[in-house]
Amino acid sequence: MAILEPAGRAPDPGRAGGGQGGQGLCAAELRAPSTAGSGRQGALWREPRRARGALWRLEADRLLPPLPARLLRAGGGRGMDRNPSPPPPRRDEDADEDVAGGDCIGSTVYSRHWLFGVLSGLIQIVSPENTKSSSDDEEQQMELDEEMENEICRVWDMSMDEDVALFLQEFNAPDIFMGVLAKSKCPRLREICVGILGNMACFQEICVSISNDNNLGLLLTCLSQTEVASVWVERIREYPAIYDSICFIMSSSTNVDLLVKVGEVVDKLFDLDEKLMLEWIRNGAVQPQDPPQEDSEEQPVFRIVPCVLEAAKQVRSENPEGLDVYMHILQLLTTVDDGIQAIVQCPDTGKDTWNLLFDLVCHEFCQSDDPPIILQEQKTVLASVYSVLSSIYASQAQQEYLKIEEDLPLIDSLIRVLQNMEHCQKKPENSADSNTEETKKSDLTQDDFHLKILKDISCEFLSNIFQVLTKETVARGLKEGQLSKQKCSCAFQNLLPFYSPVIEDFLKILHEVDKTLADDLEESFPNLKVQT
Repeated sequence: MAILEPAGRAPDPGRAGGGQGGQGLCAAELRAPSTAGSGRQGALWREPRRARGALWRLEADRLLPPLPARLLRAGGGRGMDRNPSPPPPRRDEDADEDVAGGDCIGSTVYSRHWLFGVLSGLIQIVSPENTKSSSDDEEQQMELDEEMENEICRVWDMSMDEDVALFLQEFNAPDIFMGVLAKSKCPRLREICVGILGNMACFQEICVSISNDNNLGLLLTCLSQTEVASVWVERIREYPAIYDSICFIMSSSTNVDLLVKVGEVVDKLFDLDEKLMLEWIRNGAVQPQDPPQEDSEEQPVFRIVPCVLEAAKQVRSENPEGLDVYMHILQLLTTVDDGIQAIVQCPDTGKDTWNLLFDLVCHEFCQSDDPPIILQEQKTVLASVYSVLSSIYASQAQQEYLKIEEDLPLIDSLIRVLQNMEHCQKKPENSADSNTEETKKSDLTQDDFHLKILKDISCEFLSNIFQVLTKETVARGLKEGQLSKQKCSCAFQNLLPFYSPVIEDFLKILHEVDKTLADDLEESFPNLKVQT
């Protein structure tokens, strides 16, 4: 199957479509059906882990069950106010003989030769010589020839027939459609191809095939298509079994590549649809009303947060991008009250979440021996981690896992991030560069945007910690170095003026512990008026 880039990134034309060395698809790739039967239906589960004394296995058809109805075609085409008729029967003298000889698809009257002709036309559209045209032809590439649109729409309608869908699958048509999605600039053509793939997924045997780990990229691509993303989300919502399958993979798989792809799917789904995210959050909280029968196997109840945490632990050391994805999933969960409660309501879940994230920021990300520029690589994952930690800290300050002695390492981490941020935002002295001014400005704006998000989150979290500091904690921070004059100055510079009351309260405590340092800081920040 075609290999897709993660959602949100431009697909690599050299990898999509099944071509060799980026040369695109060719007619020869319309291969004959395999006689091996199930040879193409490899199980999704490849590296199972032992759980409860048994070896768990996941069959390929568990991720995406067959959909109940075809994906209806949007009315974006010219003059398409109804579903077009299937291709007409051949009218030549040998029509009956050809049909009897096997030109029809399965038990239908649809012509194999006609369908091959349409697929060949699709290949020509995304062939290298057509995709490498000049910029003058870009507008033309956005349009779809009316005759071709009518023919592709017929395939769209035909694909709701199981015989036709199986025929397309056996002859590698999904790779052709993936090539179109990767290379075509025509929104209507991309929409039709996504619709055909959706119809094909309505059938069990095909669904088994597109549920393997390679084809999670296919699902990501479909979710990234604005025209049809909502349809796919709705189909996924209609099948609660998808939730169980995804949670099972996240909680039990040791296949890092698979976990990253599943994480990207979950991240995209939550980003697209808050309602679906809320349903998945609440799924684990709903207990089955009927007790299981004595001879029935008890089904595990999956909760989304522990599953995400387990997957994050698995990808942590091997795939930084995958860890970034799972941290963003946790951050999305904290954007709703139910999500925060799903983390903190169960003490074990809250403790596991806190411990993992605390360890990341205090012992892995942006350490004292790292160069300041490392912040550019870690800014998005740090923003997610600090955001989740801040939400836990603000909502459950009485939990015993939020130990007072952990405040100082967090202060040290947050101030170090703010110090490195100042370094990253400094303008280079030598502005002469090979890049154009416009390119540099664009890159700088993008960097500034992500750094600003990280700064806002860091400052809010730091202010929350400062509010609960005691005289004893401040004294220990001065002794151990987390609250040196340099670090306090950095904190003040970033927290002022928005968090002035917090800084003023902190200075009152500091006056009792180290009056000299407090006076020095007041002199450096004259706008502060502290009543001692």
